[in-house]
This record gives sequence, structure tokens and C-alpha cells, in this order.
Amino acid sequence: MGQKTYFASDFHLGTGGQLTSKEREQKIVRWLDHIKDDAAHIYLVGDVFDFWFEYKQVIPKGYARLFGKLAELTDAGIPITFFIGNHDMWMFHYFEDELGIPILRKPKSIEISGKKFLIGHGDGLGPDDHGYKFIKKIFANPVCQWLFARIHPNLGIGIANYWSKKSRSAQKHDYVNRWLGKDEWLAQYANKKLDDTYYDYFVFGHRHIPVDLTLKNGKSRYINLGEWLSQYSYAVFDGNDLQIQFFESDSGTIYP
Repeated sequence: MGQKTYFASDFHLGTGGQLTSKEREQKIVRWLDHIKDDAAHIYLVGDVFDFWFEYKQVIPKGYARLFGKLAELTDAGIPITFFIGNHDMWMFHYFEDELGIPILRKPKSIEISGKKFLIGHGDGLGPDDHGYKFIKKIFANPVCQWLFARIHPNLGIGIANYWSKKSRSAQKHDYVNRWLGKDEWLAQYANKKLDDTYYDYFVFGHRHIPVDLTLKNGKSRYINLGEWLSQYSYAVFDGNDLQIQFFESDSGTIYP
């Protein structure tokens, strides 16, 4: 088994970007092939899909290449962990039952090679985003999920895809203008957590911008994994240090 730990988020499969969803899926599969020989663990940190809902007998169409590659990796003994995001929060048991990939719904503290990580998608964390926090409570309510499951998949998934695209479009300006410093929600969240518990790394997605920011104690770092709509960024921990990298791209930017 390999010695490196990989983190990636915000593939947003099911919607277009610089590449079509299918082209981006093929690129993700190439990335998984690229890292499989030295991967000790792979963390998928949310919004892998632009929308996901598991009906009892139905899952969203597509993604066969990705599912096949993930099954190949887990069958080969490479552990994969999936933290759900705001776009795929209605993920239940399919990944666990079919692919052997555990699903985590909240940030989790994990120790890797003596370094302490706090990993999660990042949605709803920090002091602001009150509107989303309210909506998330509704979407996470079992009664609401039961009611949505009563809608025929053709209609339900169509409505959800429309909502997902509208939500992402509305937040795009915010990602560009509030990515760093004391006003960045996830940086505020990480700095506040440090008042109680030391972490070497806070690893989040959600914000769509690759960030490597040293926090207030001068040691801990907030890492944002960026996205795969245009930059194809991910992070790799080699046992000593965590670095953001870009797959098949030499034009990525890490902030600050």
C-alpha cells in the first residue's frame, strides 16, 4: 500500500464547466489511476455530484466510469472516505453498500502520520451564511426527505438540478470576493476551533478556490481544495507536509 493521502472535492459531476460532465468524469478517473499506486487513503470531501438523491430503487443516471474506478480501488484495498457536501447531502447507503465507501456527514478529526487533521466539506461552518444554514436543516429533515422521495425521479431530479445550478450561480461572486483573511468564513471557523483544540491542518472544500492559509497561531494551516470545474486542484499529504497540486494543468493559482 502507498504512503500518501489524497484529498479532493467539488467535482460537481452532472453539470458543465470548462469540460462537459462526461469529460470531467474521464479526467477524474485518470487522476485516480495516476494516484492509485502510492495512495494510502483517498478522501472525497463533498460535492462530488452537482446533485444526488437516492430513491429506494433509483440513483441519478450516469457516472459509470467513476463508480467502476472507485470499486476497483476499494477492491484493491485502498480505503476511500466520502464526506457529503451541500450538493450531495441526500446520499444514504449506495456508496457504502455497493462500493465499500463510508459516508460521513460532519467534519471529523483524523490523525495521519502524527499530524492532526479536521476534514469536512465546509458548508454551514463559520459565522455567516445564515440562509443556507436554515435551508440545510430543512433538507436534512427525514420528513422532508421522505416527501421528496414520493416525487417521481424524472420530476424530482429535474427540479433539484435546476435548484443546484441556480444556487451555484448565485454564490460564484462570493467565492471570488471573500476567499481570504479574517472575513473568510472557514478561516474564521478554523481560528475559533484553535481556541479549544490544536489541529495541524483544516481541510475543506465548498469555497471553490485553492487556499493554503497559515492561521493565527502561526503553525496550523487552512487548506481549501478548490474545484474541478476549471482548476482541477487537490491536496496530497506525504507524511510530512500537505500541498495543493493541479492535475493536468499548469495554470492553477493557490491563494494567498
